[in-house]
Amino acid sequence: MSQFFVIHPENPQLRLIRHAVEILQKSGVIVYPTDSAYAIGCRLGDKTAIDRIRQIRRLPDTHNFTLVCRDLSELGTYARVDNAVYRMIRSVTPGPYTFVLPATREVPRRLVHPKRKTIGIRVPDNSIVATLLETLGEPMITATMTLPGEEEPMTDPYEMRDLLQQQVDLVIDGGYCGVELTSVISFEDGVPEVVRVGGGDVSAFA
Repeated sequence: MSQFFVIHPENPQLRLIRHAVEILQKSGVIVYPTDSAYAIGCRLGDKTAIDRIRQIRRLPDTHNFTLVCRDLSELGTYARVDNAVYRMIRSVTPGPYTFVLPATREVPRRLVHPKRKTIGIRVPDNSIVATLLETLGEPMITATMTLPGEEEPMTDPYEMRDLLQQQVDLVIDGGYCGVELTSVISFEDGVPEVVRVGGGDVSAFA
C-alpha cells in the first residue's frame, strides 16, 4: 500500500520531504510533480527500483530514462559538456527541458543509450523537486507518469494513488502540473538539435 503526501508546491514541508527521501533510500519508487507533468522516479543506480518502473510503465529495455538534477552543479559529473553548451543550457535552466548529452562513466551503463552513449538530463523548475533532490543529495532516475496504452500523462494524484497503490511506495500531491511534456534538445554532436517541442521556448536552439 503506497503512502500519499500532500506537499505545498511553493513551500514544501521539510518533514514530508525527509520522509519521501527515506522512502527513496529504501529502494522506493515515487510519483511526484514537476514543471511539466507528473513523473515516476527512484534513486540513481537502484536497479530493483528501476526495474519496477519498467514494469509499471511496461517499458522496453531500450527506453531512455532521464536523470533529474537539482541544479547544473551536477551536470559535469554525469555528462560531458563544453563551455558553449553549458551556457546554452544555463540560459533556460531550470525549466521544462530535457537535454540529451554524452554520458560520463558516473552514469550506470544500463541507463546510457547503448549506441549513442548519451543520457537525458533535466533540472525542473519545481520547488518540491528541488527540495527533494537537495535533501536526497543525488539525482533521481525518472520517466513521465503515463500508464501503458495511454498517450497523455496522468494529472490527478488521487487517481494515481487509487490505481498505483500496490505498485509504488509514495504518491506526492503537489497540485496540478498539466500534460505538456518537456522539450527535448540533443547535444549529441555538440550542436543543438530540437528533437521534441514541448514546454519552454526552443527558439534559442533552432
